[in-house]
Amino acid sequence: MRILTHRKTAKKRNVVRHAINRERTRLHVASGDTVRVMRGEDKGKEGKVMRVYTKTGRVLVEGVNLVKKHRKARRPEEQSGIIEQPAPIHASNVMLLDPKTGAPTRTHVRIDQDGTKERLAVKSGEAIPRVRTA
Repeated sequence: MRILTHRKTAKKRNVVRHAINRERTRLHVASGDTVRVMRGEDKGKEGKVMRVYTKTGRVLVEGVNLVKKHRKARRPEEQSGIIEQPAPIHASNVMLLDPKTGAPTRTHVRIDQDGTKERLAVKSGEAIPRVRTA
């Protein structure tokens, strides 16, 4: 019986596997943005985006979609019990707030003369600054 030394599909299998890992969805919100929830149980609530999950297309908004989590004490001095924490919601259910009026708005992108991208509110035409969080 001949020993198989080179597998023809090994390279292709790795390429496909990493391509799946690389898939990311482009979202209209970034961490630090102020958004309003438009759909779901928390409709009408506003909050700051704490984290963006690009693989699943979800965002974590503070004070929105609070779930109860049963937490066990990890150290003797720590208290165990039920804590409330925000859970991620889909990015399609939130809208950015217009900086001029405070109303929810869609956005489009304008590229300036120096090549920098700028987000603009569709309703007022006002620029929505990106909040850089370190």
